[in-house]
Amino acid sequence: MEWIRQKLDKIKEPFAPGKKYEKYAPAVNAIDTFLFTPNHTTQKGAHIRDGVDLKRTMITVVLALIPALIFGMWNQGYQHFIQLGGDFTFWDAIGHGALKIVPMIVVSYAVGLGIEFAFAVFRGHEVNEGYLVTGLLIPMIMPIDLPLWMLALSVVFAVLVGKEAFGGTGMNILNPALTARAFAFFAYPTYMSGNQVWVSEASKIDGVSGETILGTLASGEDVSYSAMNMFSGVIPGSVAETSTLCVLVGALILVLTKVGSWRIILSGFIGAAAMALIFNALPVMGVEGNNLTNFPWFQHLIIGGLAFGIVFMATDPVSASQTLKGKWIYGFLIGFLAVMIRVFNPAYPEGIMLAILLMNVFAPIIDHYVIQANIKRRKKRINSAKAQVKTAV
Repeated sequence: MEWIRQKLDKIKEPFAPGKKYEKYAPAVNAIDTFLFTPNHTTQKGAHIRDGVDLKRTMITVVLALIPALIFGMWNQGYQHFIQLGGDFTFWDAIGHGALKIVPMIVVSYAVGLGIEFAFAVFRGHEVNEGYLVTGLLIPMIMPIDLPLWMLALSVVFAVLVGKEAFGGTGMNILNPALTARAFAFFAYPTYMSGNQVWVSEASKIDGVSGETILGTLASGEDVSYSAMNMFSGVIPGSVAETSTLCVLVGALILVLTKVGSWRIILSGFIGAAAMALIFNALPVMGVEGNNLTNFPWFQHLIIGGLAFGIVFMATDPVSASQTLKGKWIYGFLIGFLAVMIRVFNPAYPEGIMLAILLMNVFAPIIDHYVIQANIKRRKKRINSAKAQVKTAV
């Protein structure tokens, strides 16, 4: 590592203040801070002293995503070969999935980081590590055969409109990864929905159908997958969001490291369960339902991208609620609305995307009213205390 340190210091010399390429220093410094801990220190008194910085936080989230990513590679290969029939091995499946997914990750990082570097040079500030997570999340929530140029355009839209337009890392009001998916969903709907986009190369094989469970239910058909298949993730779906088991492993990592809010995660599942239970109660009340309303409430929690969205995107510390009570409200409404959108609008069976983006917009309002309620309660206590003092006197 010392050899690398010396080489980097040599490379950085022309980019030092007052040197010829000073303007491009942020791009070079980004490589330095990615490999090494930043050597700058706080100039003024710090309220909190901690070894955790933005890079460590982002790396922790990336590590939490790895189980779902590895499983997603295998599952995408498995879904492809199982449709073809014949024998195949574990390595055949994971190899096929990797050949599809790795290029998507490379394109996402290349395009996104390229824009981040350009804005850092233009604005004269350092490159932040926020895109380390976003660059991995975007391909993980896309269909396996989405053309790479569509993925690139989605990344451009997410970084430019969803992030840099608001000031960059820490300033965005919408989750950038979901912003990319929303752009792709509305710009290229035939590549983002249907019964063939969720299985690798399904459109090239006659008779192959990779409809998701939510799509099957929305079309009025019965589901042939068991609850264990749904929980483990051996079902068609986006690149790496099908396995609730792997998502929960990631959630455990985020909660134990205190990177993700357990309040948002727990309240999100509670909200989804509450809405699903309401729909399950409709037949008891004499209201005729459909496949989605009659679908067991607990299975609503383990299909689609609900678990993945709640754990990895609803907990985004920038676009989520900041107050403790606000986190409970914010998470509950995301789960509640996700299931509601699933049932009421079959055109958008994957309601978690719209639910999170909607609540991203309302998160500041939730925090505002939570804070105002605290202020009013404290004022009431003060007035009550003053009244008691006057009575005592």
